[in-house]
Amino acid sequence: MKLKADSTEQKLRGAYYTPLPLAEMMVGLFANESMPVSVLEPSCGDGVFLDAAIKRHFNKVAKEIIAIEIDKEEAAKTRKSTKEYKNIKVYNEDFFDYYNRTFKQKKYDLILGNPPYVRYQYLEESQRELLSAILTSQGMRANKLINTWVGFMVACVNLLSEKGKIAFVVPAEIMQVAYAEDLRLFLADKLSKITLITFEELIFPDIEQEIVVFVGEKGKQEKGIRIVQLNNLEDLKSFDIETNGFQKLQHVHEKWTRYFTNNEENTLIKQIKEDKRFQKLSDVSLVNVGITTGNNKYFSVNQDKVDGYKLQDVVRPLIGRSSHADSVYFKEDDWMKNVLKGKAAYLIDFPEKNIEDFPEEQGKYIKEGEENGENKGYKCRIRDKWYCIPSVWVPHAFFLRRSNLYPKFVLNCCNAVSTDTMHRIKFNEDINPEQIVLSYYNSISFAFTELCGRSYGGGVLEILPREVGNIMVPKLDDIPVQQVRNILKQVDGIIRTGDNIEAALDIVDREIIVDALGYDEKVCQMARGIWKKLQTRRLKRG
Repeated sequence: MKLKADSTEQKLRGAYYTPLPLAEMMVGLFANESMPVSVLEPSCGDGVFLDAAIKRHFNKVAKEIIAIEIDKEEAAKTRKSTKEYKNIKVYNEDFFDYYNRTFKQKKYDLILGNPPYVRYQYLEESQRELLSAILTSQGMRANKLINTWVGFMVACVNLLSEKGKIAFVVPAEIMQVAYAEDLRLFLADKLSKITLITFEELIFPDIEQEIVVFVGEKGKQEKGIRIVQLNNLEDLKSFDIETNGFQKLQHVHEKWTRYFTNNEENTLIKQIKEDKRFQKLSDVSLVNVGITTGNNKYFSVNQDKVDGYKLQDVVRPLIGRSSHADSVYFKEDDWMKNVLKGKAAYLIDFPEKNIEDFPEEQGKYIKEGEENGENKGYKCRIRDKWYCIPSVWVPHAFFLRRSNLYPKFVLNCCNAVSTDTMHRIKFNEDINPEQIVLSYYNSISFAFTELCGRSYGGGVLEILPREVGNIMVPKLDDIPVQQVRNILKQVDGIIRTGDNIEAALDIVDREIIVDALGYDEKVCQMARGIWKKLQTRRLKRG
């Protein structure tokens, strides 16, 4: 994590300027309707939205157009470029201060812009206090994960007139991350219509941040939410925002990625959640993060290092990365293949004792770690003995935290442990591990994996422990153990040989979902379609 002193001025201001075609499209959404009387741009930067508004003659109709900019030089440039328009006023002020000063008496028909993307730790203390006050005043939680753009959205929705509209460029995180749960519910409660315009390609070339255009509208009649998917900025020239219809918006904490699916698909998802033939993974297991070493590079070692420092009595078998997991069954032979390839296949698990009490070579390894600063990371630094890793236990299975095509669910057959690149799974008593692992490898559960997880940088799927627990899997209690084992061995063979995972899904769909549980083949086909749709969209942004 960078300290404030090491960060660029751009990062501290969260100033990533909007491409002109995008600003013009956003302004154009409101140019053919009854023109707004009052307009607010809460973070005007280089004035691109004002330029677009002037091009669309907003300045001739609107009674006032207010622009706020925290940077003195940018505010001065924008003020100079718009000085001929008497109804445009540019204030050099922190928007949170402006909101605090005016929200009781000011309302706007249209608010649009690209709010700054600044993490909590980069804010001044006074800004943190204002941000927290804005959120808590609406019954929302304020924590260290919250970003400034969240506060901007809440404040600006509060500034809308009775039928006011808002259009913002915001991170695609709004659709899925946990820290925006309260925001999604707030927006669902406050706005009658929500449109999300998404792009398959990255719009800002200088940052790997996926964005969406959020369009919201107040009103008495609730229409819900719709998603319009575009490839890139070129599509703005011909797209029609009315192409997609609205879906009913649930007023609960949920991810909005579910609205990439249509009404028929959502009905299936709801039915699966209510079907007693299915259960959540959390119903049958504890899902926990892998071991937090505080320094995976130091504590994960290969055979040469084990031999060189005589670490044999303080190491455990390790499945450390996704590349270590090429099977459903992670056996002694699989682990040994990683060892022989020179992979970091051991985890050092030093006992709780003083350095001088270790054998000479092991003590040397610890001292060299201190000389190289390996002990200075936060997780290591706060321990009584920095080299002693807490919460080391052997799980029944592993589930990949980040993956490309799909996360693997792997049975632990050799008492291995894992770092936090994988989640640890501990099954409830009287659970057959093979039943649960097999129950994951089907089209329905793969669809839920994409729905529960989130798109990470580079098109990666990231799924957290709570989200793994929410994956729906079929109950296999009435299926003979030998049949489960035979099918799972077929799945294992497909994964080991690197074949298309859909070959495994075909087998499990047919023999478990259709033949054993009695579902129609069309259910599996629709679920497969959901999985492929969400996976393809994610991978295209990789």
